[in-house]
Amino acid sequence: MSKKHPIISVTGSSGAGTSTVKHTFDQIFRREGIKAVSIEGDAFHRYNRADMKAELDRRTMEGDNTFSHFSFEANVLDKLESVFQRYGETGRGQTRHYVHDDLEAEKYGVPPGNFTEWADFEDGSDLLFYEGLHGAVSADGIDIAGKADLKIGVVPVINLEWIQKIHRDRASRGYTTEAVTDVILRRMHAYVHCICPQFSETDINFQRVPVVDTSNPFIARWIPTADESLVVIRFKNPRGIDFAYLTSMIQGSWMSRANSIVIPGGKLDLAMQLILTPMILRLVDTARRA
Repeated sequence: MSKKHPIISVTGSSGAGTSTVKHTFDQIFRREGIKAVSIEGDAFHRYNRADMKAELDRRTMEGDNTFSHFSFEANVLDKLESVFQRYGETGRGQTRHYVHDDLEAEKYGVPPGNFTEWADFEDGSDLLFYEGLHGAVSADGIDIAGKADLKIGVVPVINLEWIQKIHRDRASRGYTTEAVTDVILRRMHAYVHCICPQFSETDINFQRVPVVDTSNPFIARWIPTADESLVVIRFKNPRGIDFAYLTSMIQGSWMSRANSIVIPGGKLDLAMQLILTPMILRLVDTARRA
């Protein structure tokens, strides 16, 4: 949207590996001397943990079993859009942090399940980096997608998404499989209507596909590893993408369509470095010259 103050958004659930993707971006920023300000999707939830539980209970009592953090109305997306808008125009903006656990509580001085106060971005940044659930929304009068310059989607196939959620919530939160299943079912409506459409707005999608049996995710004993997965990389506009170079540099990769390349799961970081570094440098170079 803005040549002078570019914005990169990464959209996907935490189970999709967006934290790993953020690490790759951080490596690129550090190596190339790029100063980025980062904002997290969780910062734009509408409710803290206690209020979200109360809202869930209220809606369930009224017969609404589809409300979740995936839902548009559970987030202040107008605020997120305004942050993108302001940054694109001025290079300034605000964000906050959602405090997940005791470790973060010690860091930010706020009890778990609550937000820090809104705070201004540091001055002099080269770009804005967003990572969260709603970085490419274009619906219900909200156009976050139209205000980002480079939009990345990161998503596993659905059964793998469920396996990761079940294992993560059982291990870290003490949930039963039945309790996690209830959460998955509650999220399904918003996943279909709020999350999936965003991956048609993104410029590049990275989709992880396991090559082991995940037909019943609710009894899977292990999460498929990177070596037991492939990653499908789809370019919305393949013009200018040197597929011959990519397939020669990434061992075991091949083109599956005119706009798609398939790579071994363990090569994701390398592929992202090769694909994204020149795109990021182009954005920053244009911004600095502007």
